[in-house]
This record gives sequence, structure tokens and C-alpha cells, in this order.
Amino acid sequence: MRGLTRDNPAERGASIEYKWTVLTVTTVGVLMAGIDSRIVIVGLPQVAASLRADAEQAIWITQAYVLGSTVALLLIGRISDVVGRVKVYTSGFAVFTVGSLLTSLALNPAQVIAFRFVQGLGSAILFTNSAAMITDAAPQKELGYFIGINQVAFRMGAMAGLTVSGIILSFLDWRFLFYINIPIGIFGTVWAHRRLREIAKIEKGAPIDWRGFVSFVVFITSLLLAFTNAAYGMAGVETVLALLAASVAALALFVRFELRTKSPLLDLRLLRIREYSGGVVAQLLNAVAFGAFLLLLSLYFQLVRDMTPLQTGLVIIPLDIATIAFGPLSGKLSDRLGHLPFTTGGLGIVSVSLFLMATTDAFTPVGVVVAYMVLFGAGMGIFASPNMSSIMGSVPAGRRGIASGFRATFFNVGFVLSLNVAILAMAFTVPYAFVSHVIASGDPVALTAADRILFQTGLRTAFLWMAVLNSLAIVPSFLRGQRVRQQRPSAVGGITEV
Repeated sequence: MRGLTRDNPAERGASIEYKWTVLTVTTVGVLMAGIDSRIVIVGLPQVAASLRADAEQAIWITQAYVLGSTVALLLIGRISDVVGRVKVYTSGFAVFTVGSLLTSLALNPAQVIAFRFVQGLGSAILFTNSAAMITDAAPQKELGYFIGINQVAFRMGAMAGLTVSGIILSFLDWRFLFYINIPIGIFGTVWAHRRLREIAKIEKGAPIDWRGFVSFVVFITSLLLAFTNAAYGMAGVETVLALLAASVAALALFVRFELRTKSPLLDLRLLRIREYSGGVVAQLLNAVAFGAFLLLLSLYFQLVRDMTPLQTGLVIIPLDIATIAFGPLSGKLSDRLGHLPFTTGGLGIVSVSLFLMATTDAFTPVGVVVAYMVLFGAGMGIFASPNMSSIMGSVPAGRRGIASGFRATFFNVGFVLSLNVAILAMAFTVPYAFVSHVIASGDPVALTAADRILFQTGLRTAFLWMAVLNSLAIVPSFLRGQRVRQQRPSAVGGITEV
């Protein structure tokens, strides 16, 4: 069967030109969100030194952004379906801009952490609504191509954040990492307000499931705190176990609430759609492999190969180029040939590149390492666009906001857990205290020659673990099937497979 039909003019969009308006506005938004998800990593030692932050505070300067971009995603998706995606999206630009301004003016570590959380919240609003609005506006036969451009922008931003950070910090103060967002954010807010219009059918006046929201926030927050504390040794085993227990209990409550309420935060019947659930699980496992790869590369070049932040940023550029080149092309081809060859094939290429990275050391020629990176970037570009198109094209129009919120939540969970998993993997071959200290400080000067060799051993282990995790993503990606299953709303607002 073919995908969702688009007989409703409101669902298709009012004009051919408008689909390009939606694409350009949302692409700017997700590009900004992607850049700021990684822009602090290279410059973390400078930021920490300037603010006199300790190792734990330095960790939370990066983690606060991702936590802020994760905890409210489901609520944002639901509010978008009720209030309107354009209104919510425009507010996201404004929140992100204010968060950037406040972070640039922060005077101590606590303020930076708090304002980075605000930034993350703004990025969550942008990230959640971009895919839903594109799905509303783009014709089904072009959905993969349009989502490909948009989602490659986020991943490109996450990669380019390292490069941009290295260039800025080579010449300017760390506060310029956030100054650059302010004019772009102001322009984006005004542009979105003036050019976007609501074309989706929204559920005006529908209630919000606040019990579900609170239980889900407790679940996600406890889970992320447990893994972060375990990875960095910021709490004892008892605290980590207590957080995991709270996470499991909150998840059980969330499922119970969602099954019993008439207007759930997340319609769990979405998970009955095999194409949707398979794509989300594949994306989650891939995000675990993708999230830490960029930081591990940065540490490899700076701590093992003794490169400067600027040199590190420049050497990663070929990876960015490969992702940019293959993303839209893969999306366009998947519109014609189906998503399965690209989603499954792209994941396979990523796994091969990670296995190859696990063979590198301080003496591997830089050109060979770059070739492995390009392979990784190509695989990510090939996978991401068709996977996103498959996920969003499989759900009913009235559930796109919450479906995108759920998808984005688990992408971010994988993104956050990635670094924690990498640290725990490295600890199998390298003393844990050494790994957590190096990751937190990122200071190449403090490492001896023996330390660099030891750290490289840990990096190889982390790359190997991520190759295995990414390979597991091939299974749900393949089992979701080749074709989009046609869906229609049931009489009670649920989902019935046809």
C-alpha cells in the first residue's frame, strides 16, 4: 500500500511556494539547535577556567542543554497539536534567543548551567515542530527529500558546532559562542512570525494530560541523571540505583495514566504502527552511536594526535561535507525507491566505519582516519533522511505533533546516553577515574605520553561498543517493512491499520 493520502488542501499546504518557506524557516531553526548541542564541547576547558568551574559543574554546562531539550518534548508535541504548531515553533525561536543572550551574560557556573537549560528548551520546541510542519506542507512524493534537507541540517549543525567552536575560540572569548545566536535568533523569530501560517488541523480546547507529563519528566530526568552520575562518578551506587528505580516506577505510572485518560499526552496506539515504532527504535540506537562520536573524535585529535581546537575543527569538515552531500540525495531517492534500502544500508555503512575507527591509534595516517570519518558521515546522511520520512509519513495528520515529540525525545535520550555509554565502555580497559577526569577536563597539556596511549586504548573500546550498538539498530529498521502502512483515525481518535 502507499502512504497517507493528502486529499485535504489544508494538509497539503496552500501553495507550492509555501513548502519552501516552511523548509527554509525550519532548517535555520534546527541548524541553530544542532550547533549549540555541541558548540561548547571543544571550548569546555576555556569556559570552565574562565568561570572557575569544577569538573562536575563543567559536565553540567554541556548536559544541561541536552536535559532541557529532552524533558519537555512530549508536552511540546501535544501542545502543538492543541494550540498550533506555528505559534509554538515561533515561541521556540524566541526562547532559544533569550537563552543564548542570558548564557552570554552569565557570571558564574550556576548561571551558565541554568541558562543552557533554557537554551535547550528552546531547541526542543524548534526540533519537535520542524518535522511535523514539513510533513504538513510537503507533498508525500517529496517528503523524504524535504525532511532529508531539514534533518541533515541538525546533524550537520551538531558536527559543525565543533568546527565553529574551534575557530571562534582561536580568536575570540568563549562568550562569542553564544553571541552569534542572538542576531540569527531575532531574525528567525520575526521571519517565522511573518511567513509561517497554520495549515494543520488542530484540536482546539483539548485538555492536556498533566499527570502524564509529570510522570514522564520524572522518568526521563531520573534515567538521564542515573546514567550521568554513573558515567562521571558524581554519586554512589546507591544513588544511581535509586534513580533507576524512580525512573522505572515513573514509567509504569506514565503508561498507566496514558492507557486510562481520554486525552493522553502520548497515544500509545501509535506504537502499534510497525513502521513508526521500528523507525523510532532504530533512531534511538543510532543516536547512541552518533552522539558521542563527535566528542570522541575531538578528543582523539586533541589528546592523542596533539592537534589544536582549530585544527581539530578543520579536520572534521570532510565528515560534515559527506553528510550534507548524501542526506538530501538519499531522501530524494527514497521517495522513489522506498526507504528500506537506505535506512538499513546507511546503518550498515555507519557500523563499518565505527569498526574501522576501533582499529586506529596515534600512528594511523590522518588521511586514513579522515576516510573512515567520511564513511561515517555518508552512512549517517543515507540513513537519517529516509528514516525520518518513514517515521513521520506513517502517522495520521492529527497526531504528527505528538508523534514528532516522541521521536525527538528518544533521539535526545540516545544522544545524551551516548557519551555516558562511551565513558563506561572505556572504563573496561582504562581506569575509570582517569577516563572521567579526562572527559570532563579535555586538557591535553596535563597528559603524559603514557596517558595518551592509555586514553587511545579506551577510545578504541568505545568505538567498538558503538559499532555493536549501531549494528543492533539494523534489526528494527529492517523488520518495520518496506512500505508505509496506510492509517486512518478511528472513531475514538485512535489509530486503525488498514
